[in-house]
Amino acid sequence: MDVKIVNKSDNALPHYETAQSAGMDLRAFCPGPVLLKPLERVMVPTGLFIELPVGYEAQVRPRSGLAAKKGITVLNAPGTIDADYRGEIKVILVNLSNEEFAIRSGERIAQMVIARHERVSLKEAQTLNHTDRGAGGFGHTGVQ
Repeated sequence: MDVKIVNKSDNALPHYETAQSAGMDLRAFCPGPVLLKPLERVMVPTGLFIELPVGYEAQVRPRSGLAAKKGITVLNAPGTIDADYRGEIKVILVNLSNEEFAIRSGERIAQMVIARHERVSLKEAQTLNHTDRGAGGFGHTGVQ
């Protein structure tokens, strides 16, 4: 499937790093380093604009290495880019570490996964069908 993309940055287009990768890395596009203090959040521009087909979304997810090594993650993970959005892709990063982190232009800050989705019609009901699980959640299946 081809997806139209406008790249106003000086970074290469996002691409899959391996044959089985689900996500493509998004890179920061900023005039100078952006200092992200502990517990601070910032919207980082990418210089990218996409046109997704109807029935698809782009999910913006954290990069596991950046999260594990530096404590930097995507605040609203996964962020959703809808098929009718035409603005610049920006990534909301948060610093969950105790140290400042400098975001530099060209740095890989998140990954983008293109995924199919369905639209549904919600129908109000008074009851739901019974399942073995029932209302168990929030760690329910981990209890022994």
